[in-house]
Amino acid sequence: MSLKNRHVISVKDFSREEIDYILDTAEKLEPAARGEERLRLLDGKIIALLFFEPSTRTRLSFEAAVHRLGGQVLHLGSVEASSVMKGENLADNMRVTSNYADLIVLRHPLDGSARMATEFASVPIINGGDGSVNHPTQTFLDLFTIRRESHLEGLKIAMAGDLKYGRTVHSLCHALSLYGAEMTFVSPPELRMPSEIVRDLQKNRISVKETDSLEEIIGDVEVLYMTRVQKERFLDPEEYEKVKNKLKITGDLLSTAGPNLKILHPLPRVDEIFPEVDSTPHACYFKQAFYGIPVRMALLALATGVIE
Repeated sequence: MSLKNRHVISVKDFSREEIDYILDTAEKLEPAARGEERLRLLDGKIIALLFFEPSTRTRLSFEAAVHRLGGQVLHLGSVEASSVMKGENLADNMRVTSNYADLIVLRHPLDGSARMATEFASVPIINGGDGSVNHPTQTFLDLFTIRRESHLEGLKIAMAGDLKYGRTVHSLCHALSLYGAEMTFVSPPELRMPSEIVRDLQKNRISVKETDSLEEIIGDVEVLYMTRVQKERFLDPEEYEKVKNKLKITGDLLSTAGPNLKILHPLPRVDEIFPEVDSTPHACYFKQAFYGIPVRMALLALATGVIE
């Protein structure tokens, strides 16, 4: 199975077999991601990281992935210091950067920007997050985390927090539907999962439940995927203040959880997971952040064709 020159824009563009192949490749690369092996698969390759939106984990883990594979990184730097401030559009930016790099990792605040960029780039594009729509590499690392720490087939999972604006959970819903997951959505009414996503899941005969109570579901699920309420997605500050503290994971809440429950979070967290949870066997979010390195190594290696 070859994914050479494939753009990585949405998880929906990949079959279950292709997803499994990406996860299998990431597993093989994990020792190198930990620094236990030295690889030169991207020797002579240049990877451009064009981040038009703030990022820590995605940007740093991509950079670490390139270095672990022996490649070089080309940075956009701050948007304020780039030609974007002179009015350069994304299409021209893609045409130009394609001359400098073998692959482009793009993060952009506008919905659909990554797919549009593929029309003008002459090298593979990996979507590092576009607006509130897609964040496929986060979804791949979430799947990898779940596979390593729990299981994928027939998983009982709850997704909680900002389900309205959360691109991570939107992508994850589709991916987990390929594995027959049972899904529970936990959020205030103002932040419910978009109805079109719920309808699509139900059309595919996926079990879906909705509630506003973590207490109601904590003893019944195998994975709890928590998200922060994203202040930057709210146009009305009062709307944010009304919902920001509705859901919390505390030590007391976990007293009724199953012994094998795993808690994931795409990070950064604010105060939706109390620090006391970090030392419990349920906490997987820091492992999850690490797993971004082997997964992004796999995507870089497969898209550039150095692994087929």
